Amino acid sequence: MADAGTTQSTRARHADEAASWVRDRCEQLPPPEKPELFGTMFDRFADARVVLLGEATHGTSEFYRARAAITRRLIERHGFNVVAVESDWPDAARVDRHVRHRRAGRYDEETFARFPTWMWRNREFADFVDWMRGHNEHLSAEDRVEFRGLDVYSMSASIAAVVDYLDRVDPEAAEAARRRYGCLTPWQADPAHYGRAMLRGARDTCEDEVVAQLRALLEKRLEYVAADGEEFLSAAQNARIVRAAEQYYRIMYHGSTESWNLRDRHMFDTLQHVLDARGPDSKAVIWAHNSHIGNAAATAMGWQGEFNIGELCRTAYGDAAALIGFGTDRGTVAAADDWGGPMRIKDITPSRPDSYERIFRQSGIATSLTDLRAPANRELREALSAPRLERAIGVIYRPESELYSHYFEAVLPEQFDAYVWFDETSAVTPLPTERPHGVPETYPFGV
Repeated sequence: MADAGTTQSTRARHADEAASWVRDRCEQLPPPEKPELFGTMFDRFADARVVLLGEATHGTSEFYRARAAITRRLIERHGFNVVAVESDWPDAARVDRHVRHRRAGRYDEETFARFPTWMWRNREFADFVDWMRGHNEHLSAEDRVEFRGLDVYSMSASIAAVVDYLDRVDPEAAEAARRRYGCLTPWQADPAHYGRAMLRGARDTCEDEVVAQLRALLEKRLEYVAADGEEFLSAAQNARIVRAAEQYYRIMYHGSTESWNLRDRHMFDTLQHVLDARGPDSKAVIWAHNSHIGNAAATAMGWQGEFNIGELCRTAYGDAAALIGFGTDRGTVAAADDWGGPMRIKDITPSRPDSYERIFRQSGIATSLTDLRAPANRELREALSAPRLERAIGVIYRPESELYSHYFEAVLPEQFDAYVWFDETSAVTPLPTERPHGVPETYPFGV
């Protein structure tokens, strides 16, 4: 068996050939500051039901601006009417009300105020929110593009949202919800403590209570929808989040694979609920990390038993799901040293010789789109088909242990349908928050 040094050397030699294929077959992209020109390059994906747009870090300006340009084009010209992102539902609901000009809509200092604040509180994303609000302004209410959060971490905020909704529409049911959710009260400030208590067997779980509350809400669906279907949709999703979060924190100490899969299954199910509620003409753009939107079956994640929203979309939608990854070689990134730590602007270490990033760097094309599913690119796919390292930077970046902390093996042409490359990138511009909000919670691997 070849040792690690031999493998790295072999991959480095093969990188020259692969870089030549990328150079010949990729398409140069205009800068994302020209959204009309940039977005036009992605018209080829307009027939998809879902377009998943990744990022190799959670703190790179070019990734946010590129995704905004692509999404604008898909909305304006191709009928996409849902934007769903790797964020908490209650915070995204505030943005949704704002961009759709609904009651109490706001996007202010308290929105996305929990660590990592810069992930959605940055100038690049705020500019896209402003564009969505302006785009929706002159459309009818039913035609306005909606904004949704897919993640599972908002247990406390989601409990509050369910109770607040029931206080308005059914006070008696609200009291029952308070009693059921009271089981989780000791852990709402730090749900990770709930998982530790369950691991020690310190008390019974709250599973029955949160499931009963979701069932009670859904049993009165027709009555609540008749009063305000939009508000019921949000309340029902918050109740689902409480159920999923209770499961997530209960199993998180049993291993990363089970908790990762629960989280991505929840994100996929949330997407399905949103698309179903929007109707048969719904089309969604998803923003999330590459590790979520690429096909996990083509990565070390999948080889060890993990799946993600990209793989689930591929299974559910086939070719009607477009999985688009993003990468960079060097530059700066907004990230923390440790979970819950302050944001720092960090230098990105140039990519390793045995990585996919090095192939695209060696292509010599500063900004490019590589269409990995185009029939004419069969030889390119073959040149890229040997497993190689790929980099993933989440909200934590540790250059001193980069190989162990941020690289994993993948087969890029099976992972993505297309790949967007920026040779050098810069950190997002964070927006201020009103105050530290909530207690840090645990993302698997910080992505």
